[in-house]
Amino acid sequence: MERRILIVDDEVDITDALKAGLERRGFKVTTFNDPVQALSKYKPSAYDISILDIRMPKMNGFELYREMRKLDGRASVCFLTAFDVHRDEFEKMFPDVKVKAFLKKPITIDNLVANLNALLPKQ
Repeated sequence: MERRILIVDDEVDITDALKAGLERRGFKVTTFNDPVQALSKYKPSAYDISILDIRMPKMNGFELYREMRKLDGRASVCFLTAFDVHRDEFEKMFPDVKVKAFLKKPITIDNLVANLNALLPKQ
């Protein structure tokens, strides 16, 4: 069974590279470069995990995740960012949601796959 991953990052080169690398590793990947468009196309239970950039125009990754959770209370997320992660900022926005991973760009496909395999239930 393929693991289904949603990637939302405003940088096309990032989404293209991650998609290519993850698909070579057997993941099924859907990407968006616009968080508003990603939200409009979001389908509950369609993804095993979402990888969201934190800083994007129109809607940041935290806001996108909050809206996704309204549609799917079991949505799972891994945040990917080039900036320092402030867990306290996240915990203020989502006091009842425990995020399993904040990953820092740049990240190798090997490292990303290892993190995803650790986060996702065993098949």
